[in-house]
Amino acid sequence: MKWLSKLVDSASNYFAHRKGLLPLLGIAFVILNFVLPYFFVTPNFFTLSNFFLHLGVIVAIFGMILGWAL
Repeated sequence: MKWLSKLVDSASNYFAHRKGLLPLLGIAFVILNFVLPYFFVTPNFFTLSNFFLHLGVIVAIFGMILGWAL
């Protein structure tokens, strides 16, 4: 479990100086979800389930909460 503690500590130090990175990444995932159906004609898992939309919203909210806490 030391590796997990070290991972969380290093991630916290990394994101403390880059507070807007995760919300921007989340916005990029939402835009990717909007553009993706235009590139794939046949429906697949990512276009039918709006995977990147849900992932982008989760990452953006987590980034805002983490930025507020740091």
